Amino acid sequence: MEALAEFFTGLLSRVATMLERVNVDAEKIIDVLSYDPAQPLMFNTGLFMLLFTAFMLIFWMVKGVRVLKMTLVILFSLYFYYKSSGMCCLILLGVCLSDFILGLLMEQASRRSLAWAKRLIVGLNVAVNVGMLAYFKYFNLILDTLSNFFTMEISVETLLLPAGISFFTFRSISYIVDLYRGQTSACHNLFDYIFFLTFFPPLLAGPVVRAKDFLPQVKGNPVVTHAMTSEGIFLIITGLIKKVVIADFISGNFVERVFDNPALYSGFENLMATFGFTVQLYCDFSGYSDMAIGIALLMGYRFLENFNAPFKAQNPTEFWHRWHISLSTWLRDYVYIPLGGNRCSRPRMYFNQFATMVIGGLWHGASWMYVIWGAIHGGLLVLHKMLRRLFPLQVARTVVTESGEVMVVGSGIPPTSWMAPIIKGFNMLLTFFLVAVTFMFFRAPSLEDVGMMWHQILFDFHLSVAPQFVESYLSIVLLIVGAYVVHISPSRLTGRVRTLFETAPAIVQAIIFALVILIVIQVRQSDIVPFIYLQY
Repeated sequence: MEALAEFFTGLLSRVATMLERVNVDAEKIIDVLSYDPAQPLMFNTGLFMLLFTAFMLIFWMVKGVRVLKMTLVILFSLYFYYKSSGMCCLILLGVCLSDFILGLLMEQASRRSLAWAKRLIVGLNVAVNVGMLAYFKYFNLILDTLSNFFTMEISVETLLLPAGISFFTFRSISYIVDLYRGQTSACHNLFDYIFFLTFFPPLLAGPVVRAKDFLPQVKGNPVVTHAMTSEGIFLIITGLIKKVVIADFISGNFVERVFDNPALYSGFENLMATFGFTVQLYCDFSGYSDMAIGIALLMGYRFLENFNAPFKAQNPTEFWHRWHISLSTWLRDYVYIPLGGNRCSRPRMYFNQFATMVIGGLWHGASWMYVIWGAIHGGLLVLHKMLRRLFPLQVARTVVTESGEVMVVGSGIPPTSWMAPIIKGFNMLLTFFLVAVTFMFFRAPSLEDVGMMWHQILFDFHLSVAPQFVESYLSIVLLIVGAYVVHISPSRLTGRVRTLFETAPAIVQAIIFALVILIVIQVRQSDIVPFIYLQY
């Protein structure tokens, strides 16, 4: 492990020596390239764009030689993580080595039909990963809770939280559990596994990548196609626009002000800030996912989509089928199903659903606010299932069979009925409202702040300030409304824009990309705003 630290130190020293020979301020360059907790290496920074451009130039030169390509990507991934968490990259490498050994042991246990050994290996892997989460992420929360509960002073030491620890530990657990279930085969090449676990695009904030989806691509040494490059550039463009042009602008110019001091604003402004944060969070998080998927495509690797227009959802269940898909499916496969899923009594099924969402809430961070947020969503999912059972009113769907016959599927209001779009629209707006108000607990620092926001909304609403609000925050209103309208637009329209870009000549794509970069530089804030999910 110390060898890696020495490698980076030696490399930076050699770079410094070379720069000094050409009269470049080597110290300043080294400072920029060294770990700084206040300046992590993020997709929306100029430094990343410069380093990634240089990386891709070398990548294209060595991509035909698998060993060189793998070495280059692993080194860049480790440096990328080093810039975000310093020497915590040694922890990441330790997890790689532990998983690799446990995977080989699992394979041997499977060949010998040693069920007890397989369970022991799974237990050890889960204990290591959950133990790391408990220590780095929840240790302070546990001590603080005990201190408040027993009314005693317990000194709490601030621990450095390794960036993206929730994401790479989930990757690790899925690998060993999938081996246990026989859904994937053990990795026999340590180089391949390090590549899988350290691959930088989804490392810090997802999507949650599973071994059974990604390891075959790593072993297969995929070839980058023109179509993949075009799709990747388009996703990077949309991600930058979502993050910098929409999310950061809404946050810095309106949302933060209200959530920091809700008592200073009317109930109407508090409600608008809640809606604004919902749009901000979606654009921030899906923007990262878009860029991560796009960057991976430029190297020939493909991930599953992480968001599918979640604000089109007509109920809480559908929302979680569309929002942070990689996490919701991970929780389903590795928490909900092991708890019993729906293969049990109805009350137990409801409990399993609720408990899964509470765990999902706790996964987001060391705060009881996240637990409450998860519990509320768990309650909404259970309530929706109960209501759907009691009142099975729905809009039927038309489907086309393999023979070309058009059929109506599901009981309820026919899709041609004039009531169908009204019910769909009402359900969509109601779901958005419920999701938005629950995000108060996700964003607000404490329950007192949530209570103050609701007090303002219920008792000091003042709808009369709406015209003045629109006039004062016209750009904010236009961004929120515009982002929401584009989001709920028919997918055939947005798909057409994507197709037009991906089929355009390379020079046109390059010009559009350059224009977007110029816009991003013009509208970005003076300080780089980290992605919200980097803290998880």
